[in-house]
Amino acid sequence: MSASGGTKAIVAALGANLAIAVAKFVAFAFSGSSSMLAEGVHSLADSGNQALLLIGGKKAQREATPEHPFGYGRERYIYAFLVSIVLFSVGGMFAVYEGYEKIKHPHAIEHWYWPVGVLVFAIIAEGFSFRTAIKESNQIRGTHSWSQFIRRAKAPELPVVLLEDFGALIGLVLALCGVGIALLTGDGTWDGIGTVCIGVLLILIALVLAAETKSLLLGESAGPENTTKIEAAMVDGDTVTRIIHMRTLHLGPEELLVAAKIAVRHDDTATEVASAINAAEARIREAVPIARVIYLEPDIYSEAEAAKGADRDATPGGPAQLPSDH
Repeated sequence: MSASGGTKAIVAALGANLAIAVAKFVAFAFSGSSSMLAEGVHSLADSGNQALLLIGGKKAQREATPEHPFGYGRERYIYAFLVSIVLFSVGGMFAVYEGYEKIKHPHAIEHWYWPVGVLVFAIIAEGFSFRTAIKESNQIRGTHSWSQFIRRAKAPELPVVLLEDFGALIGLVLALCGVGIALLTGDGTWDGIGTVCIGVLLILIALVLAAETKSLLLGESAGPENTTKIEAAMVDGDTVTRIIHMRTLHLGPEELLVAAKIAVRHDDTATEVASAINAAEARIREAVPIARVIYLEPDIYSEAEAAKGADRDATPGGPAQLPSDH
């Protein structure tokens, strides 16, 4: 994902949400609709979320330091995770609480044209923001479905904006239904029911975002396409005969670590092995430019050792070593 594409979608969403938040709070002040208050807080929270994404993108550009030798690329994942927390607490939980209060103490909606007019305006503005996010995502989505794109994207900004905008549009429709039924029946309870539905929707979206960004924070490997390219580039069949094992890890959305044990010929000199490693690194970087940190360890391939399978004790996440007296 290009950073510029994500930034464009974030800025479009930020502008739309700020305008919508102001309109919703004005509508709440005139109508007393709890759906308008919940939606206003939702838009305000979304605006804060977009600001968090922009801050995370800026901080991620810092140069590596001795304390953080692999750089700050994961700042973008951290701020995306914060977005899910804000969406869950400020957006979802507040809406559920406000809806519960309105159901418990219903009152009629006054000046109905305010909430209805604002909701129509908000749907148009959110539709523009959603359209921008879809357009930017389509440039990198390829043949993946939308669910696959959200689950496999290594850059968090576009999936976050897509889910937020999608949730906002559904929430606006729910608010419009709640307000409409409340006006038709004269029962303000329906406004509260619509507000609770908005809260539940936001909580579900926040949980999806939290799950996806948690996976990124833990460290995800390269996607299948990049893994295939790296493997093809690493082996030339002459100096590097095969890959014994390989690990990849995203240090950030646009930075990939590649570590592998490669098989070289048993009669190669040290100079020939060093040249083979340098050549393999150059081929990998040409095939996958985001593979910026590469560690290759030469070894002699043994079919007998390979037949034993991977040594889980020697890999991250392997079985813990028990004390000798157990």
